[in-house]
Amino acid sequence: MARYIGPKTKIARKFGEAIFGADRALVRRKEMKGKRRSFKQSEYGIQLKEKQKAKYTYGILEKQFHNLFDKASRKGGITGEVLLQLIESRLDNVVYRLGIAKTRNQARQLVSHRHITVNGSVVNIPSYMLKVGDMVGVRERSKSLEVVTESVASRQSFSWLDWDTNKMEGKFLNYPERSEIPENIKEQLIVELYSK
Repeated sequence: MARYIGPKTKIARKFGEAIFGADRALVRRKEMKGKRRSFKQSEYGIQLKEKQKAKYTYGILEKQFHNLFDKASRKGGITGEVLLQLIESRLDNVVYRLGIAKTRNQARQLVSHRHITVNGSVVNIPSYMLKVGDMVGVRERSKSLEVVTESVASRQSFSWLDWDTNKMEGKFLNYPERSEIPENIKEQLIVELYSK
């Protein structure tokens, strides 16, 4: 199981936004920032930076990201939007969006440690692609975990997900529209990069 485990503030500083969540070091660095030598970035550089930002935000490595792009380009519709919809339908991302985990890394760990069920059976693959109507829940003996109870108490709600607090179970209602996805990603630049 590969994932990025390096310095997160350094990566967030490269993109100029807190892609891994709130970061005091990033805020402090912006306040201290003086004049820097600026240079004009090429079109390719801008596109590559956008793709890397999407990969780091969702915690996906290159090969998996490229496979998702291929799948999105074969589907009908706008390729960039379909790509984001496919990424949003990954199990680790849905666990994060349902509020079972506070971060995507924590959601990935909960899935791989067998705390999450899909349609009643345990699934330990973070990249598992959910279908419309799938039920994602917390395993019965994992419902009392402190990490899960704290996260559920401070959860946000999304229109494409339905959450039942009593059962600690959520339903993947439909693929989200682009306007419903809160991530600051310019998917068209990613499409242009892969189209070269």
